[in-house]
Amino acid sequence: MAHVAALKSQNRAVRRGSDPRGATCRSKLQTKRTKINLEINKELRLRDGAENLYRATNNKKLRETVALELSFLNSNLQLLKEELAQLNSNIEVYQAPTTGNDHNNALPMIPLGLKETKEVLLREPFMEFLQDHYGEDSNDYDDCIDELCDLRQAMRTPSRDASGVSLLYEYYNQLYFVERRFFPSDRSLGVFFEWYDSLTGIPSAQRTVAFEKACVLFNLGALHTQIGVRQDRRTGPGLDAAADSFLRAAAIFKYILENFTNAPSMDLAAEMLEALVLLMLAQARECLFEKLSLYGANNNANTPDRSRKRERRNRGMTEYSVDRSETNDDFLNNDEDDFVASFESAQEAAEVSDSYDRVSQAFDVDLIKEYVPAPWLTLVRVKSEHYRALAHSQTGKTLLLYKGELGPLVKETLGYMYAGSPTEFTTVDIRIPKNFEEKKNFSTSTFAESLGNTRGKPKITADVPRAEEARTTCFDPSECLP
Repeated sequence: MAHVAALKSQNRAVRRGSDPRGATCRSKLQTKRTKINLEINKELRLRDGAENLYRATNNKKLRETVALELSFLNSNLQLLKEELAQLNSNIEVYQAPTTGNDHNNALPMIPLGLKETKEVLLREPFMEFLQDHYGEDSNDYDDCIDELCDLRQAMRTPSRDASGVSLLYEYYNQLYFVERRFFPSDRSLGVFFEWYDSLTGIPSAQRTVAFEKACVLFNLGALHTQIGVRQDRRTGPGLDAAADSFLRAAAIFKYILENFTNAPSMDLAAEMLEALVLLMLAQARECLFEKLSLYGANNNANTPDRSRKRERRNRGMTEYSVDRSETNDDFLNNDEDDFVASFESAQEAAEVSDSYDRVSQAFDVDLIKEYVPAPWLTLVRVKSEHYRALAHSQTGKTLLLYKGELGPLVKETLGYMYAGSPTEFTTVDIRIPKNFEEKKNFSTSTFAESLGNTRGKPKITADVPRAEEARTTCFDPSECLP
């Protein structure tokens, strides 16, 4: 019988979706984070004891000794927090892997690390509650209680795939029944759920199952971010999967924000959850823009003009040696569909920039700015400026290449990008170019704006020579023939 029980326990331990012995870089990083969290918890307990002793004693010499010990403990805590912050800043290990010379040039995404938790002894309190409250023989429920304990142990190390997600959902669903049957409002079982903050490693403990459920949901959202980050964003299916994962993470963080209050840890605070929702939505939007750019590049890769240019490159000829009689009029007179698609790409880049700008504003709150890793703040600002410059550049290039009449779409897009609102048409009417020369001036200004990396609206009447220099730096003059 003992052998059969041991086999059952072993089979439950190797639960699908759990990866306790994973040797990947992400697992090693999480293992290091676990060790640092334990060290932080140890130092915090020592510091609390030293502070209590300092307040309790009146011995001057002893107080001096305790004060010196407190300074050492605070120094150790600071070093451990800096080490943990460095681990949280390491986002490269979560990105999609590259093989050989095949490198992914896409900007990296920001994943979240999992919250760590300590083992909770549920067996004795539950068996006692079954006897006292329900009058049942607790021995009849040994297997069920062991199953629940094994499930909680397994969900501490979920695998980074759909099985890990299912494992977290399974445990979260069980918590609904556990809360209703074992945690009445008029009685305390003496069970504390202790979790570590995902970024600072500071432990928090509560008796309520609501705290346990919120932490499990946070790990579920964090797991979705790691799954989204590891997708191959050079392919359409990879971008779809990444966007789906980020949107799921945003929905989970939003659910925590709306349904769980008075969080004891900073990563579950309302301000932080709001910032995480904005971050996930921005990253999902970035994936949609990358998919739009990917399909646009694939559709335009085999046009006659592009094929001819690739042929000249292969023969060692420069783009600037093209003869005007050799230029394809169809290239300068793009059809309406290509023009619309190009403007949609520019507008989408501007919306991605605005999304990251909102994330930057959410991170700029004093409470959040001191909590979030510094590389996150930098990457968010860089992406905001990068996609703003890309929108300016794409707008200028599109206007130069299109020789047809500019319709309502241009008015709406320029109103969104440069007037601050699509409905502010009074100012935009003056700015809409009506001939090639005006289009050229407008385009050169947008190129200068993209190079200058400024936040203000482009000055259409700005210094044309400076803008012209910027335009020739960004764009092939042979493609701008009037």
